Amino acid sequence: MQIMIKRALARQLSNRLKQFPAVALLGPRQSGKTTLAKTFSRHYFDLEQPEDQLRLDVHWDSLIRPKRLVILDEAQMMPAVFPRIRGAIDRKRKQNGRFLLLGSVAPGLMKNVSESLAGRLAVCELSPLLLTELGGTYDEGQVWLRGGFPDGGILKKKSFPIWEKDYLTLLAQRDLPAWGLPAKPQTTLRFFKMLAACHGQIWNASKIGASLGLSYHTVNHYLDYLEDTYLILSLAPYHANIRKRIVKSPKIFWRDSGLLHALLDVSSMEALLSQPWVGASWEGWCINQILATLKTAGKDCDAYFFRTNDGHEIDLVLESSKGLWAFEFKLTSAPGAEDMKRLNAAADMIKAGKRFLITRSSGLETGSGFVSTNIHRCLKIIL
Repeated sequence: MQIMIKRALARQLSNRLKQFPAVALLGPRQSGKTTLAKTFSRHYFDLEQPEDQLRLDVHWDSLIRPKRLVILDEAQMMPAVFPRIRGAIDRKRKQNGRFLLLGSVAPGLMKNVSESLAGRLAVCELSPLLLTELGGTYDEGQVWLRGGFPDGGILKKKSFPIWEKDYLTLLAQRDLPAWGLPAKPQTTLRFFKMLAACHGQIWNASKIGASLGLSYHTVNHYLDYLEDTYLILSLAPYHANIRKRIVKSPKIFWRDSGLLHALLDVSSMEALLSQPWVGASWEGWCINQILATLKTAGKDCDAYFFRTNDGHEIDLVLESSKGLWAFEFKLTSAPGAEDMKRLNAAADMIKAGKRFLITRSSGLETGSGFVSTNIHRCLKIIL
């Protein structure tokens, strides 16, 4: 029996459909976009399928006349539909909730959206399943190990990591080339592996390019594609006005921990905890949980990391209307006073108003401007 999990984005998506004639629901492939969209309407068309393109074309006038929501999946596969959407919207400009476009952020989709539907469309982003959506019935460690893709092991344990490896292979062989990535599948798969090896590290395009026999310009271009398809998070450095030299290159993380672990051939918690890079994996997972949870709740913020050349560091810096927040992630169940002391020393440099030390501890410690707790409680506090 298929397990249905209520998606946190449903509320934001519903609100956007009430406010705009069209909404684009974007996110990585297999993150649950189609399942969520179908809870809003039964008028669904998969435009990767020629028969659905024909069905949409033949029934267009009858579809757009009543007050109904039309769902167009992979809309970039039918470029001619965008002017028709714009025309239908402009004829009834005050009628909202008419079109829901689904896509995996293929460049073709965003190009047509920006050219045809500017001012007529809102954008919502759906991540793979979040810890806050899964609730207390799911073990935190297993969510970290397997990632958040619904079919990738969270709902069916035996799928991990076979599903993830097949997913990445299909992206390299079919999707990314179709979206315009100018790389052979073998090169893309090697690039995936190298990005996994430098997860949580400062990005060095020249070093990666030399390993692939490519220029750093080409490697940066490839990285942009993977960011646009929600595979990679590039965390920019926070520039503070301090009297120290600051690291100026971004840090790179895989957005989904299950994909990272599959690439590094880790399939159990025992194997994961024995890896020298386990701390970087946990840091990246926590960062992505925080950023995706805030995004899903419609809370805007800018995300950075902070590091000086003499060793002061903050894993995550959030800048929003609430001020500047500093986060340190430490894979321990028994944090010590020195951990908070190091965080405070770096946070003082950038004048962060709140400081969060996130560990595997079950406890909660609070004080003037600081919180020491686990990721579950952190996600509740920041909302």
